[in-house]
Amino acid sequence: MAINIVLVEPEIPQNTGNIIRTCACTNAVLHLIKPLGFSMDEKHMRRAGLDYIDLVKINIYEDFADFENKNPGADCHLFSTKSQKNHYDAEYNDGCYLIFGKETKGLSKEILEKYPDGMVRIPMVNEDRIRSLNLSNSVAVAVYEAIRQIGPENMR
Repeated sequence: MAINIVLVEPEIPQNTGNIIRTCACTNAVLHLIKPLGFSMDEKHMRRAGLDYIDLVKINIYEDFADFENKNPGADCHLFSTKSQKNHYDAEYNDGCYLIFGKETKGLSKEILEKYPDGMVRIPMVNEDRIRSLNLSNSVAVAVYEAIRQIGPENMR
């Protein structure tokens, strides 16, 4: 099983560090789309708690178009509070891409409009008062729902 996690313009190194740990635990591939709000050099990544970076395959792209060009036909699930469809109602398949936007703004309108059928949301109580879950928490929720559907026995 291969799940792909895509972070579009991540801003906070600690969130990306937590997501790298999640990738190490689940054998997920991480895709980072520039611009990044931090440096990927070893000193900065170690400070963010990335003792597991050597266990994770990481692909870095110049922009979203570069990501699309290098991953044609990707089975994309875009996580956004703007979606009406809950994440557990989506069908996740081996090799799917779970796409998340930057911490402060989420995914751009342009990206969301390209994949209207792929948009999903993580339901929350008090949505009128709480903007969203933390990015690394959202990724963990999404990855483990995908694993549940695909079958944990298929993790390699």
